[in-house]
Amino acid sequence: MRLFGRKDDEEEAGATGDGLAEFWEWWQQTRPQIDALVEAGEAERLSELIAPAVTAIHPGLVWEVAPGRQAQQALVVTSAGDPELRSLAHRWVKGAPESDALWEYHPSRQANPEAMELTLDVGGYEFALDKLLLGLRVPRGNPRMDIAAFHPVFVMLDEETRMEATLLALDWLLGEDDVARWVGEITAATFQPIDSVEAVHLPAVIADLASEFAEEQWALLEGQTAGGAPLVATARYPLRPVDYPLYDQHIQITLPYARADENGLPVGESLASLREFEERLAARLSRLHADGVLAAHLSAEGARMIHVYADPTGEAAIHAKELIVSWEEGQPLVDVVTDPGWTSVAPFLS
Repeated sequence: MRLFGRKDDEEEAGATGDGLAEFWEWWQQTRPQIDALVEAGEAERLSELIAPAVTAIHPGLVWEVAPGRQAQQALVVTSAGDPELRSLAHRWVKGAPESDALWEYHPSRQANPEAMELTLDVGGYEFALDKLLLGLRVPRGNPRMDIAAFHPVFVMLDEETRMEATLLALDWLLGEDDVARWVGEITAATFQPIDSVEAVHLPAVIADLASEFAEEQWALLEGQTAGGAPLVATARYPLRPVDYPLYDQHIQITLPYARADENGLPVGESLASLREFEERLAARLSRLHADGVLAAHLSAEGARMIHVYADPTGEAAIHAKELIVSWEEGQPLVDVVTDPGWTSVAPFLS
């Protein structure tokens, strides 16, 4: 039995984001009825029960009943790639009861170890994953792999249906989160890509790509401000919100510095002080048991902006405000906002 719930643009406009505790209360109360419907194979009636409960959390969430890894089936409630809703889906699963023989719970689609044995009806045609071929390419200097997918039935399908089938296949092969981490541009082709490989090899190829980024890395970037002044930035690389799904609080620390070169960039004692401040900040974040991450910093026109993302239920913002008290080269600022899409560091996202 496999059920899906999809987004609706009109419903999404009225999203509230409330109701996590209410959902799990409802789930526990309704479990006997839900389990009976599963046993009877009543997919339509099961959908009628689950859909309104998920919509009450947020109409933009997508839900699915899928085969479980350990349990008989899994309830998946996912943002379906929407960064604005990812943290909500992960907070949903934090409130879940312990998995049992019948149910387990996930905030994203999981890789299916039997994916290559699956056959779906797509637009009235059989879509078997063992016939799916993939053209794979990693652009120079990019931590993500571009994928061109081809299946013999694609020549009979419209573009939207081809893409839906491709995205679903990638989720089953890799899991939704690893697609977000490691897959870049996706195309659903009507011809077989040059040097294509069978889909069964994709997880191993992605694992090889991921091994290149097993250790922490940082990228040094140069550019200009909106006014044309030089800027220098350092960002975690790869920088991906999917790696920190609960970190939807943006903390920007602004430190003016006294010693700058002719381009407004820090030098000498000011540069040393900035480095020492960031070391103390990083040390505090590490003591928070991973409740916050230093994502990037940039310097321009006599000030450094440090971008931290954190779980709002933690104390990262408090620590940032405590640390700036010791800054002596000007009036420091700490701005704290909710930013689930990490829009404040959009230029640095990998």
